[in-house]
Amino acid sequence: MPHDGWGGGPGWFIIFPILWFLLVVAIVVLIARSARRGFRQGAPWARQTGANPVAILGERYARGEIDESEYRSRLAVLRSATETGDGRS
Repeated sequence: MPHDGWGGGPGWFIIFPILWFLLVVAIVVLIARSARRGFRQGAPWARQTGANPVAILGERYARGEIDESEYRSRLAVLRSATETGDGRS
């Protein structure tokens, strides 16, 4: 008796569509998660952990925590450290 390869199981005609459906669902979920996080941020392992010190200084000035003279003096220090290569921004 010739063997046709189906083996009498549940049938591959049922299993393969389910597997394709699960694959498509997984891809859609991953794309939706990436869209919510923002595509421009890059891969999670490539993102920088520290914030930009100039941005933090600007936020502090905008909130009124520091005045203009202190903002300008600290900004000058940050920019000089960046130009000499001592800063990490």
